[in-house]
Formats: sequence, C-alpha cells, structure tokens
Amino acid sequence: MNREEMAGVLDKIALLMELKGENPFKVRAYRQGAEVVLAMEEDVVELAKNDTLNGIKGIGEALRDKLGELAKTGKLEFYEKLKEEFPPTIFDLFEVQGLGPKKIKALYEELGVVSLEKLKAACLEGRVATLAGFGEKTQSKILEGIAANEKFADRFLLGKTGIVVESILEMLRMHPEISRVAVAGSYRRAKETVGDLDFLVATKEGALVCEDFTTLPEVESVIACGETKASVRLKNGMHCDLRAVKNAEFPFALQYFTGSKEHNVALRSLALKKGWSLNEYGLNPISDKIERPSVEDEKDIYQLLGLQYIEPELRENRGEIEAAAEKQLPRLVELMNLRGTFHNHTTASDGKDSLEGMVEEAMDLGLQYLGISDHSKSSFWANGLNEERLLAQIAEIRNLEKSLNGFRIFSGNEVDILKDGSLDFSDDILAQLDFCVASVHNLMNMDEATMTARICRAMENEHVTMLGHLTGRLLMKREPYAVDHAKIIDCAAATRTVIELNCSPMRMDMDWRWWKRARDKGVLCSINPDAHSRAQLHYLGQGVRIARKGWLRKEDVLNTRSAQEIEAFLSKPKAER
Repeated sequence: MNREEMAGVLDKIALLMELKGENPFKVRAYRQGAEVVLAMEEDVVELAKNDTLNGIKGIGEALRDKLGELAKTGKLEFYEKLKEEFPPTIFDLFEVQGLGPKKIKALYEELGVVSLEKLKAACLEGRVATLAGFGEKTQSKILEGIAANEKFADRFLLGKTGIVVESILEMLRMHPEISRVAVAGSYRRAKETVGDLDFLVATKEGALVCEDFTTLPEVESVIACGETKASVRLKNGMHCDLRAVKNAEFPFALQYFTGSKEHNVALRSLALKKGWSLNEYGLNPISDKIERPSVEDEKDIYQLLGLQYIEPELRENRGEIEAAAEKQLPRLVELMNLRGTFHNHTTASDGKDSLEGMVEEAMDLGLQYLGISDHSKSSFWANGLNEERLLAQIAEIRNLEKSLNGFRIFSGNEVDILKDGSLDFSDDILAQLDFCVASVHNLMNMDEATMTARICRAMENEHVTMLGHLTGRLLMKREPYAVDHAKIIDCAAATRTVIELNCSPMRMDMDWRWWKRARDKGVLCSINPDAHSRAQLHYLGQGVRIARKGWLRKEDVLNTRSAQEIEAFLSKPKAER
C-alpha cells in the first residue's frame, strides 16, 4: 500500500457515496482526505501504520482509523462492502466528460448501464435521450466523451503520474545491485500526456534486477522478464519497461531512451558528420584515426558533439540542436525561482478549502504571496461570486493579511469572458481588485475567428491582468475550442496582457508548443495551478516542467518576481508594464 493507492481508495469511496446520495459533507471529507494524503511531505503510510496521524488538518478521527486499517492490512472493510453494492465497471463511467454522480445514478438505475460498453450501446439506441434531464444533446455529448476516451485509452496525464514514478525510482535506488537509476521517455521530456514509463538502471546483475522489478508493489501483471529488460503492467494501468545496462553504457542509453525520436535522429546525423556513430550503447569512431572518447554522463555526449547540454524538456527537434551549436540555449526557469502564484479558488466558489487553508498551504510551500481568484457570477455552476460577495471577499482578504507577518494575498477574480468579449463585472468593480484572470467558460462552439475576436476584446480591457486557460481544453477529455494562437499572442503583446500556463494536470494550457513564440514577442507567463484545494497548489512543480519545455526563462515568468515587484507591476497601467 502506497500513498497513491491510499488516496485512490478515499476518492473511490467519495464517488460511491455520491452515487448513493450520501451527505455531501461526508463526500467532501473523503475527497479532501485523499488530497491531504497526496500532498503530505511525511511518509503518510508509515504514520498511518503507527497510528500517529494526529492533528493533521483534513484527516479526522474516522479517516485516521480507516487509513490505519489500509496501511496495516492493505484493505478497508468499509470500502469493500461499499463496492459490493455496485458493479466494478461503474467507475469507468466517471471518466466520461459531462457525467457526474447524478446522471450516472440515473443511467444505472433506469437503464442498467454499468459499463462504457453498455453506455455506448444505450446512446446509439437512443435510450439515453429519453431519460429525464438528458435529451438528444446530452446523449450526443456522451458519445463524444466516449470517443475521446477511446482515442486516449493508453495515455496518462503527466501531472497524475509523478507519484508512481517517484515511488518506483525510490525503490530502485535502494536496490543493492543498482548503481545508477533514471526515468526516461516522454515523462522525462515533460510531455503533457504519457503513453508508458521507461526506467533505466546501471547494474552488473541485469537478470536479478529485472526479476526484482517485476515484484514491486505497483506491479499488477508481468508481460516479459529477461536478462536486460522487464515489461510490466502497473496497477494504475500503465505499461512500464525497465532496461538494465552496464555502467559505461548508461549515459548513452539514457540519452537514447529519453528521445524524442526526431531529436535522436538529428543528433545521430550530427555525430556522423563529426566522425562518430551514436547509438544506445556508445559513441564510436567510424575511423581508426579517431580516438574513442571518455564519457561519464549524458552531458559529455553533447559536449563531444560541440553542443551545449540540451535539457530533456527541449529534446523535440524544434530548433534546440541548432541553438545548442550556437551556444544560444536559454537558462530555463526552475521551481525554486517561483515566489508566488495566481488563479486559485476557495470555498467562496467551487474550491474545497477556505481562504485561510489556501494561504496556510502557500506559506508552507515557501511562497511569498498568493492570488485568490474565485469564479464570477456567470459561472453559476461553480457558485460564482456576485458583486456583493466579491467586495466582501476583498475585505476578508485585507483583514486576514494583517495577521500574516508580511505574506501578501492579492485579491482577484476569474472573470468570465462573455459572448461578445465583455466581462462579467463592470470596470468599477474590476478596478477594486489587485488583478483579474479573464477566462472563457461557455459558448465554446464558436468558429475560430469569432472566438479569437471575443478573447482579444477581453484582453483590451485595462483591468484584465492575465488570460486564463487559453483553449479551454481538458486533456484526454475535451478538445480545445477553435482559437488562433498567433493572433492571441500578438494581442497579448500589444495589450501587455499576461497569458497563464494553467498547470492543472488536465489543462496544461497554453500548450507548450506556443510559449517560445510568446516569449519572443515579450509576453509574460504566469504559472498558475488553478488550485481548487490546498493539495492542488503542488501542481506548480509540473507547471514549471511545462514552462521549461516551452523554452521559458526565469525572466519570462511573472510569478518568479518578489511580492514587492508584483505590487509595483500591478500598480502600473497595462501599457507601462
């Protein structure tokens, strides 16, 4: 039992309790407990096993006892009995965009839908449209969601794989026969979605290490196991490979298996021009006149080819090799550079934690400031704030700030961009905020030109500090709405509007492929977690990885600035920023 599995059990309990129509406060307690488990720096499994989970906010007595049972036995009787009330495939229905517990309950009780297969059949037969509260439009949307799930069936969100990756790395590092270990592939390159996981180890005992790898707690089933490679299926459904190489081969294998394929092809071509043959086993001279080089780590390979070291996130053959040859690669932003963040929600709208709780977590993370931006009134589904509630929140923030010994809370709002590009609040109201995140939350089926004009008009407003989740995409769930990225970036540059990198695992929006253009146009990025709970503030780490993939430097990211610098920035008219 690890922390990810422990949190997963609590999440599934919450889902099943929602299906049963249980008290929403009980449901929230389990969901919040899952987030606390994932966010804790301590070894939560050991604490639970030793009955020392005391005084932790978000984990009450009942949850503490259940976590203890999970840690000690690997099972929870309460959860097992709850599962017996529903078919196991019912969880798959929650993966379909637009389906919540109420709709799933209706589908289950009235149509006997217990799996994605039966849901698809019911939609194709037109039976779903006949249910109260559904209709043809909802039925069509469900079919679109199922199609999206099928399209991305073997993909996983980058932001949801970190815990299992770190857990496996930690166990491999403890193996007495392993001298070096790394994760490679698309995870190391920080792709927003990951197909599988590739681990690499240096060892003299390949067969033994491969066999031991297949017995790790995360492993569900073994696909293959040999002397230098093992393939397994993890409990979370991911395919995972381990490759065992000699210590001398490790740098070459790490470079090769990190990829991308296009980067590797270009690198091998360059090596040939310089008289070398580069592959996953070594860098070998193609002439007897050239001496075999000494390579200790991956950086030596790039140096021998006359290149700056190319960080893994940049290896997509998008100009990084040419820039490295000219010694023009940027020094990329790092997590330690962040001083604060914006776009965070509280219980005032649809967040799970209070203002005080969010601030406390931000301070624990070592940040200097936190921006609060709950939803505006048009997002009624998210309990959006009207003018009166927003002004009351500003006062609450100012009052709380007095007791924080210099920690700064910036009052903001995630203001809906309306159909014509106007905003959900008047300029008089917006002027009372420290900052404003403007986002599209409805009418997402506009054509590209109309949507682009809508967003650009919003950015022209003096009070709009930054643009939220540019395309509205939900990775592996919902396609982005049509928008002209180039025009949006140009408008942001002209209006001095910041564009956020929304690093919620399901968004990672604006897409990394556009950040270099934005940077070169002088557009600032704000790495924002879109946090709806304390735990989600930790999304910042993956956000930095995506920013690095977009070639961003410290100076390109607004929230690397100190609280005092942010105050000065926000106090200026947009044209002077």
